[in-house]
Amino acid sequence: MIVCNVHEISKMFGGNLVFEGISFEVHENDRVGIVGRNGGGKTTIFQLLAGLEAPDNGQIHFRKGLKVGYLAQIPEFPDDTLVQDVLMSAFTEVKGLEEKMKDIEQQMASEKDENALEKLVVKYGDIQEQFTRLGGYEIEANLMRIASGLEIDPMLNQVFSKLSGGEKTKVCLGLILLQAPDLLLLDEPSNHLDILAVEWLESFLKDYQGAVVVISHDRYFLDEVVTKVIELEDGELTVYHTNYTDFLKEKEERLLLEFQAYQEQQKKIKKMKETIKRLREWANQANPPNAGLHRRARSMEKALERIEKLKRPILDRKKMGLQFESASRSGKDVIVVKDVSTAFGEKVLLKNANMTLHFGERAAIVGQNGTGKSTLLKQILREVPTQNGEISVGGSVRIGYLSQHVHAKDPNQTVIEAFRDEVHVNEGDARHILAAFLFYGHAVFRKVNQLSGGERMRLRLAQLMYQNVNLLILDEPTNHLDIESKEVLEDALEDYSGTILAVSHDRYFLNKLFKKTYWIRNQTLYNFVGNYDWAKRKLNEQTQETELVAEVKVTQEKSVKQKTTNQSYKTNEIETKLEEVERILYDLEQALHKEQDLQKLQTLFEQKSVLEGTREELYEKLEELLA
Repeated sequence: MIVCNVHEISKMFGGNLVFEGISFEVHENDRVGIVGRNGGGKTTIFQLLAGLEAPDNGQIHFRKGLKVGYLAQIPEFPDDTLVQDVLMSAFTEVKGLEEKMKDIEQQMASEKDENALEKLVVKYGDIQEQFTRLGGYEIEANLMRIASGLEIDPMLNQVFSKLSGGEKTKVCLGLILLQAPDLLLLDEPSNHLDILAVEWLESFLKDYQGAVVVISHDRYFLDEVVTKVIELEDGELTVYHTNYTDFLKEKEERLLLEFQAYQEQQKKIKKMKETIKRLREWANQANPPNAGLHRRARSMEKALERIEKLKRPILDRKKMGLQFESASRSGKDVIVVKDVSTAFGEKVLLKNANMTLHFGERAAIVGQNGTGKSTLLKQILREVPTQNGEISVGGSVRIGYLSQHVHAKDPNQTVIEAFRDEVHVNEGDARHILAAFLFYGHAVFRKVNQLSGGERMRLRLAQLMYQNVNLLILDEPTNHLDIESKEVLEDALEDYSGTILAVSHDRYFLNKLFKKTYWIRNQTLYNFVGNYDWAKRKLNEQTQETELVAEVKVTQEKSVKQKTTNQSYKTNEIETKLEEVERILYDLEQALHKEQDLQKLQTLFEQKSVLEGTREELYEKLEELLA
C-alpha cells in the first residue's frame, strides 16, 4: 500500500532551482535511504514531506490519517521539564485513555442501576481495547527499551533544558521513536550516537512497524537498514530497489549503459548532420539547384530536431582534491601512554591506560560516548593535563589535529582569509588550493560563520594538508562529510606516509584504514591488532570469558555459602538432638537412683545404654562436620 506519493514536484530557494519535476513513492514498511551530495536538496525533500515547506509545483499525497514523524528542530519544553517527562509526552493520547478508564472505574464502583452499569462496562471495554492496541500496558517497557538503546537512560532524571545540543537531539530522537509515526523521517540519525547505539538503532528500524525514510552518510547504516535507495543528483532523482552497496554497482552499470547510448546517439546525430550538409551541397552544385535534394535535407533536419537528445552522463564528477604530504620522518616511538588514569570529580574515565604508537602506524580509538576518547586525545595534545601516569610524544613529531568541532579563530573572516592564516601562500595559490576543496569562484569570499559543518570540515582539511605534519590526530573526521568526501578523505589517508591516530564511530572508515584498535570499556583501554570488526569480536570473546569466570566464581561462592548454610543447619540439628538425649539421660539417671523394682531397673539400664550409644554417634557426626 502506498503511504506517500510525490508527483512532479519542484522547489526553488533564493532564485536557485533545487530540483524540478521529481517523483517517487513510499510504500508501507518501506526502508528508504536518500543519498546525494551535501546541499543537493535531501533535507528540502524532508521539509516538504513533513509539511514545513510547500512545493512550488507538483503535489504530495498522503494516505488518509497518516502520522508523519520528523525532527526539524529541538522542541521547547518548560524549564523544569525532566528528560523522562519529555519522553512520556509521546504517550499523551494513551495517558488520556488511561484517565478515562479510571473515571469509568469510579463510576462503575458507585453505579446501582444495572442498565447504566452495563453501558459503562461496554464503554470501558471499547476504551480498554483502544488502550491495549496503542500499547498502554507496555509504556514503561517501551520507554526503557528506547532510552537504554540510545543510551539516554542515565539522563532520565536530568532537566532537559540543561542538556547539551547533542544530548537534546538524542532525547528528541527517542521521543519520535516512542511516538511510532506511520512515516518516520530521520535526517542523519547516527550523527550524535556512538557505535553501539547506532547498531541498536539499525536493529530497531529493521523491526519498525511503519515506513522509514533516512538521510545518512553512514554506509554501513544504509546497508543494514535500507532496501530502496533514492539518489538526488543535479536536481534529478533516480530510484534503486536495493541496499547502498548494490546501489553503487547498479549506478555504475546504469551510467555506462547511458554513456554508451549517448555515444551511439551522438554518432547518429553526427551522421545525419553530415548527410544534411552533403545533400545541400549537392543540391546547390546542380544547375539549376536541385529542389528535391533541398526537400530531403529539410525533411532530415526536421527529423533531427524531433530526436529527444540524451544528456551526457557525468562519469567523473568533481571531488574534493586531498593529498596529505608527510613532513620529515619522526622517530620510532611517536606516542607512549603509560599507566594513565583519568577522572573528573568522582567520575573515573580511565584506569592504568597504556598505548604505544610507532611511526607509520594507523590506530583508532573507539568506545561509547563519554568514555574518555576525546579526553585522551586532548591529553596527548597537552590541552588537558595528565593526572596520573605519563604521556610522551616523540621530539621530532609534528602534529596536525582535526577536532570534531571545527571552529574558526575569527568567524567573521572569509574562507580565503582563514586559509591563509594557517597556510602562508599568495592569494592566487590559495584560490587554486581551495578550488580543489570545492570552494570555487566567489565561494572563497564567504564568511566562515556562514559555512555548513561539512564546508568547515573541508576548509580545515585544506589547512591541514599544507602544514607539513608527520602525525595526524583526527577526532571524528568524517562527521558532516558526504559520502563522496569521505571516500576522498579515506583515499588520501591511505596514501599518507606518516602516523595516524583517530577517534571515530564510522565503522566503514575504521575497517578500511585502521589495523590497530584501542577500545575503551569499563574504564579499561583494550588493545587489539586488527580493525573494528576484529576488535569487536575479540572484545566480546574476552567479555564473555570474564563474565563466565565471574559467573563461575559467583556459583562457587553460592555453593560454599550453601554448603556452609547446610553445615550450620546440620550442626544445629545435631546439637539440638544431643541436648534432647542429654536431657533424657539425666531423667533416666534420676529415675535409676529412685527405682527399687529390679525388672524396672533393668529396663531403665537398657534405655540408658541405647541413648548413650546414640549420644556417641551424634558426637562423632558433630566432629566430622566441624573438622
